[in-house]
This record gives sequence, C-alpha cells and structure tokens, in this order.
Amino acid sequence: MSTDTPPIPSARERLLAAATDLFYSEGIHSVGVDRIIDAAGVTRATMYKQFAGKEDLVLEYLRGEDRILRGMFAEAYAATSEPAELLELAIGGIAADIEQRHTRGCPFINAAAEYPNEGPVRELIDEHRVWFRASVTEVAAAAGLTDPAEVAASLVLLRDAALVGGYLDGSDTVATAFIRTAHTVVDAHRPD
Repeated sequence: MSTDTPPIPSARERLLAAATDLFYSEGIHSVGVDRIIDAAGVTRATMYKQFAGKEDLVLEYLRGEDRILRGMFAEAYAATSEPAELLELAIGGIAADIEQRHTRGCPFINAAAEYPNEGPVRELIDEHRVWFRASVTEVAAAAGLTDPAEVAASLVLLRDAALVGGYLDGSDTVATAFIRTAHTVVDAHRPD
C-alpha cells in the first residue's frame, strides 16, 4: 500500500485554479478578488504577493487556456505526421473541447466581451487568435487543401460559433454539427 500523497498545490496554483473556475463559470467582471481569495483559501497578502492585481490574474488565466490549446495541438502533432490524420485530430479535438471542457463558450470570446478596449487582455486574446488561425492554416496546407487560409478562417469561425452554440443549445448537438460542417469545409477544398 502506497503512502504517497499528492503534493499540495501552491498558493499561486490554488489562486489560479479558483480564478479559472470562477472567471469561466461566472464571468471575469462579476467575480471579485475576495471571492477568489476565499475559494483559494489564501490571505489577501498572499494574493498580492503572487499577482499584482486582478488583471494579472486574468492574464494568467487566459495564458493557461492558451497553453492547454497549444498542448492539444502538440499532442496531435506527436500522435501523427500524416497531414490528413492531423486535420481529423484537430477537428475531433475541437469537438471534444466543445463537449467536455468549454461548455460555457470560448474563454477568449467571453473575455473579449468583457474587455472591449485595447489593453493587455485584448492583446493576449489577439495573440492567441493569430496563433490559432496560423496553426489551422498550417494543418490545412499540410493536408494539401486548396486555399488553406480560407479553410482556417472558416474552421475558426465554426469553432467560435460552436463554442457559443454549445453553451446555448447543448454541446452534444453542436459538437456533431461542428464536425459535419467542418468536413463540408474541408471537402470543398480538396484538390480535384
């Protein structure tokens, strides 16, 4: 019998986990720092030792979401070097994300709605979207599709709509529709 106990998360990890949960489920502006501090079980001094303020916590929350999506792409690249399979993994991964993880919409779209003006949060959102669109373009190009940038623009738009639609209409129905529609886009751009 093992007596190994899992490591206790650091105060920073607890703060970030609490903020991630609360920001995603309730909205960034509706969650105050005191709520995050209480949920994380830390003191106010600890919070401000780890993060300069709420906006720094928001930025780290979004960076975490960005890392997860980049990790999903890295896992797909590690699983196959076949471009067509990679494209299918990307479509399937987005559908799984809609069904299993992001059931209340896209965290970047949600954050953009709360930060409509220029600033560090919007810059981070824009950087993420540029990376995501470029990654999908790269996968489409490797799969030999015609006009990979158009394919990527369509798939990014479909993902955005599916994440919002999954929240409003139910992720099961929307994920299936996303896959079907994504395949329609891909099939329309296969070379003759």
